[in-house]
Amino acid sequence: MPNFTLADDVFEGAAERFPTPFHLYDEQCIRDRARQLKKAFAWCPDFREYFAVKALPNPAILRIMKEEGCGLDCSSSTELTLAKVCGFRGDEIILSANAMPPEEFTQARALGATVNLDDLTDVDTLRTHGGIPACVCLRYNPGGHFSIGNTIMGNPGEAKYGMTRPQLREALDMLRADGAVAFGLHAFLSSNTTDPSYFPSLAELLLSLGKELAAETGMRFAFIDLSGGIGIPYRPEQEAADIFFVGEGVRKAFETVNPGPGVGVKTELGRWMTGPAGWLVTRAVHEKKIYRDYIGVDASAVNLMRPAMYGAYHHITVCGKRDWPEDHVYDVTGSLCENNDKFAIERKLPRIDLGDLLVIHDTGAHGYSMGYNYNGRLRSAEILYTAEGEYRMIRRAERPEDYFATLDGDPAAAELGL
Repeated sequence: MPNFTLADDVFEGAAERFPTPFHLYDEQCIRDRARQLKKAFAWCPDFREYFAVKALPNPAILRIMKEEGCGLDCSSSTELTLAKVCGFRGDEIILSANAMPPEEFTQARALGATVNLDDLTDVDTLRTHGGIPACVCLRYNPGGHFSIGNTIMGNPGEAKYGMTRPQLREALDMLRADGAVAFGLHAFLSSNTTDPSYFPSLAELLLSLGKELAAETGMRFAFIDLSGGIGIPYRPEQEAADIFFVGEGVRKAFETVNPGPGVGVKTELGRWMTGPAGWLVTRAVHEKKIYRDYIGVDASAVNLMRPAMYGAYHHITVCGKRDWPEDHVYDVTGSLCENNDKFAIERKLPRIDLGDLLVIHDTGAHGYSMGYNYNGRLRSAEILYTAEGEYRMIRRAERPEDYFATLDGDPAAAELGL
């Protein structure tokens, strides 16, 4: 169910202070979810959430994560730099490799980060770019389909990520020869699922494999990294995953497999942590009636790409009209020169008048971070609604000079005032 914890007057109050569109994030909601997750895995002495920076790469949010005891999952040099400036060090950081430039291994090792290797060739790259640490994480791809019961959860055989079972063994032999004494296993086999059985099933798979590989190699099995994949209910009829049921299911997987003492658990949740804590606030600026009734808003796919890219559903409410009958049918569109620039297609909504404030729900993960500048449109501000009930701008809206800044080698730069 989309998150209705904030009243309309919170969004209206923000719109009085900041021009639309903007993303608004609820600090208390983020903190509450971090605490729920930690409580759900309290049975594991060595548990830590590594927030996926790609979901919401804003320093203000990352500092909240640090205050709540989370680490960070990084996937680029820029994200590693964000982690460093926000005070994260050592085992508070994981670098998840994926066709990485070699220098990013060097950067991660300089920070003392845990390195998660995606491919057998990454072993040689790590050896020459930072060196082999005592403990390394390896990403596993089991191939085929990943199923829970009769339900196919994902198709890792078509995914670009991870190593095969024989490659894992070969990588561990190479790492051991270079001085590594311990390893962790990582896998990401399903995306945005609200099935609470996903993490427990994945945990059992990785625990069993880790136990086998430890026996084969003589190395210590240190942890499993369940990555992300736990989703959120974007649609009103969907139910949320019970995170306490998830945590208990992973605990039972440990009991079933009995992988040995001291095996820790890491998660890299992004969407679950911040998705419901964000909203894109935009204003109706145009109405067009042809074969359909179109409401044009001042946001576009520049601000939220998921509907255009994936056909993803995001719930929409109209401030001050939550209780009005949904007796109009609209396509809610942005202004890009792309026909897929639509936040809703034939959506039943209350009557929308020009100037109405629309709230697009569940944009706190993979919302702003996936933004771009097509048509020269500029990305919006980000606003934090603090735990004290105040508004704080944590990223200003882009300006034309930001868009033109990288043209400093072009003769046009002088005319643009650069």
